[in-house]
Amino acid sequence: MVNAVSSQAAPADLVEVGRVLSAYGVRGWIKIQSHSATAEALLAAPQWWLARPASPVAQGVVTSAASEGLALAANAVAHRVVTVRSQGSNLVAQLAAIDDRDVAEGMRGMSICVARSTFPKADDDEYYWIDLIGCRLYGDRDGQSVLIGEVAEVVDNGAHGVLKVVTGTFGLDGVTFEPTLDPKGRAVETLVPFVGAHIQKVDLQARRIDSDWPVDF
Repeated sequence: MVNAVSSQAAPADLVEVGRVLSAYGVRGWIKIQSHSATAEALLAAPQWWLARPASPVAQGVVTSAASEGLALAANAVAHRVVTVRSQGSNLVAQLAAIDDRDVAEGMRGMSICVARSTFPKADDDEYYWIDLIGCRLYGDRDGQSVLIGEVAEVVDNGAHGVLKVVTGTFGLDGVTFEPTLDPKGRAVETLVPFVGAHIQKVDLQARRIDSDWPVDF
């Protein structure tokens, strides 16, 4: 039996920051793949929430970061972090009350989450990728700022971040976002480099990103 902090209610702002790859050693340690090259959130959090990954969403459906956090919170269990350190390109960690390799191996594939509210403060002009998801990206059309779409994901191409944007327009109410669908009913996406040459302003409070990216690119 795993002695975890299961009596705690999981926060609704959970964010997946890594995955358990396997057991490490014979004393119940786990090997972890961080979703961030610097792993600030993983290393700073004294407690992790482990959960089985949610079922894949239907193709073409975009879920908000808040919805994903609620889904993770529904089955997440808290574990106090005793030790965590780098091991090659990954991390290895010891969790409280887990000292058996078989128990650790049973965690293979689990999501490792922390509350967004516990993330270290980002530096000026730096942004956590999770905060960009759900923002609406505006681009340029003949000198006018026009909606391109909503950020569904941020990926790393090795040199910089890339916004994966679901293209679309405003609904009749002028507020609701309506994604563009292809003939098969899938959301149409476009990729936009998240670099200073194209990104002009990020307003997280307004959930808006302004760029000079051509609207009809």
